[in-house]
Amino acid sequence: MFSHIMIGANNIAEAKIFYDAVLGELGCAPGVIDPKGRCFYFTETGVLGLSVPINGEPACHGNGSTIGFNVTSTEQGDAWHAAGIANGGITCEDPPGVRADADIYLAYLRDPSGNKICALMRMG
Repeated sequence: MFSHIMIGANNIAEAKIFYDAVLGELGCAPGVIDPKGRCFYFTETGVLGLSVPINGEPACHGNGSTIGFNVTSTEQGDAWHAAGIANGGITCEDPPGVRADADIYLAYLRDPSGNKICALMRMG
């Protein structure tokens, strides 16, 4: 359904360190900086981009917005979460784990610009 997702970042170098770490836990190659200073992560299923907002205003997170990444095991999700915390992210929501009311594993982080991201694995 999606070709790409672009999110705002106030500091591309800081954001790249964070996303290189969390996406590296998912097997993604480090981000590539383009001539305009944006950072892109390419996969077979889509592209994640990081950009300083083109209108010159500070990047801010969307209230109620979350970008989810698939993980293949709870261990990978835990490693993803730990990599995020170790590289400038902040934990949010409930602690990483299987949700009792649903058959899914979730781990949530806020990136250095405040964007909310999560790791998800459907258990069933």
